[in-house]
Amino acid sequence: MLISKSIHFKYENLPPFDLPDLHLNPGDELLVLGKSGSGKTTLLHILGGLLKPQSGDVIIDGTSIYSLKGNALDKFRGEKIGIVFQKPHILSALTVMENLQIANYFVGKNKQNTIEKNLMELGISDKKSAKLDTLSEGEAQRVSIARALANEPKVILADEPTASLDDENAENVIRLLKIQAKRLQAVLIVVTHDQRVKNHIANQLTIGEVYR
Repeated sequence: MLISKSIHFKYENLPPFDLPDLHLNPGDELLVLGKSGSGKTTLLHILGGLLKPQSGDVIIDGTSIYSLKGNALDKFRGEKIGIVFQKPHILSALTVMENLQIANYFVGKNKQNTIEKNLMELGISDKKSAKLDTLSEGEAQRVSIARALANEPKVILADEPTASLDDENAENVIRLLKIQAKRLQAVLIVVTHDQRVKNHIANQLTIGEVYR
């Protein structure tokens, strides 16, 4: 489902670094650990089609993602990849439901039933008409998860999803990510420096000090 191989990346004015090869099947989970500045987010952005490496390949569901250009890459990413950012990317002027419907709109889909089901399973169905500024931090993070799941992706990438959460909410978020990934038979990759997550995902990769 997800393969990365021979990934080589370099930021301007910094030494280059190589990222580990991955081969993950549907339903597999991977926890990527490392301190701030170790390259975790760079890896996630490359796997998510947000940052093109200088060389190497990322293959998702049989497609080499960086062989796609422009709108084709955007549509593929919207359909196949769900990203949970560290800070929820939610439009504050819109309701929770409108934010999730936009995710469908960008790839030409209408998955209203999927959205409703996700909101219910995430315990925030009563918030679908709410605006961002009325949500707690934990609720906003759940909306971010619901947005990532809106198009039933094949790959779920989560960037420091527990960084600003207390112990209870951190555990809930990881549990919810695992449940939803298993339901979709999606690859789940969580990148974090939060040691609390280590007990929840057995397959782990530690990235050493690099530059990002």
